[in-house]
Amino acid sequence: MPYRSELEARLAKRTTRAIVEYEMIEDGDRIMVGLSGGKDSWALLQILDVLRQRAPIRFSLVAVNVDSGYKEYKHDLIAKTCEARGWEYRIEHTDIGELIDDILDADQTPCSLCARLRRGVLYRVAREVGATKIALGHHADDFIETLLLNLFFAGALKAMPAKLVSDDGAHVVIRPLVFVGEEEARAYTKEQELPVIGCCCPACGDLGLQRQRAKRLLMELEREHPGVKQSMIKALANVAPRHLLDTRLNPPADLVRRAGEPRSAPVAVPRPRTIRVRVAEPAGPGDRQFSASSASVAGETREQDARPEDVAASAAIVGGAVPSPE
Repeated sequence: MPYRSELEARLAKRTTRAIVEYEMIEDGDRIMVGLSGGKDSWALLQILDVLRQRAPIRFSLVAVNVDSGYKEYKHDLIAKTCEARGWEYRIEHTDIGELIDDILDADQTPCSLCARLRRGVLYRVAREVGATKIALGHHADDFIETLLLNLFFAGALKAMPAKLVSDDGAHVVIRPLVFVGEEEARAYTKEQELPVIGCCCPACGDLGLQRQRAKRLLMELEREHPGVKQSMIKALANVAPRHLLDTRLNPPADLVRRAGEPRSAPVAVPRPRTIRVRVAEPAGPGDRQFSASSASVAGETREQDARPEDVAASAAIVGGAVPSPE
């Protein structure tokens, strides 16, 4: 079954890479996809459904939407879309929006609290629907924006994991879009004609929020230095703990102890022997010539570092004699 577009093929490749590298999905898994109605969660649900039909293992999907209780929220459109595409779904109605208004002051940002409350609902529903994994639509931009937010405003060097086990060990959260960019997710959702639905939260899209500022910073950096976001994603998987200041990673006592230990003597590695090979000129065009890895070509003699058994195999192919090592 061919992919329907080049974009879909690219997303499928990057999502598959994440699934394989972080061992996100196993045979028999029931994956619960957190479906907010935004571009990212739609893209995740669609591409997982595409991969499900091609995968060498069996797994099922169920989309779960957490309705925060805002009157303008179009949860009915989410239901109609899932039904039209044959996707199993569940909509969980809550009063999270009202609860946030009661807890927070008017000048406080609700995003963090809202995310925690919604996560709690997802954990509960995951048990009820028998889900073995919870898939969230965080993409590559979310990972590096979170890295910057923690770095700039929380004094912590951390982002978010591609695969997470909850504190009680009861749930496994996966983020298969870790290698997919935000623009790719947006374009794929549009290409698949999926309806993007806002969460209707009054703070949604506020350009003064720290995350929006981090997003703009990354856009400017990417425009000036193409590839910088990809480099940051790579950096999250290429950590050098010894070059950080966290004493939990580098306890001073351990450093002193290691400094006092005698260094082990270097291990002498024998130099490969040089073997001279001569291959005769082939008698005719029908004769096969060895050209895979040897430095010897027809009518010439060259020197190279090689193991005797490699030379024996090479000479056997062209029918030449194997000389003794010098």
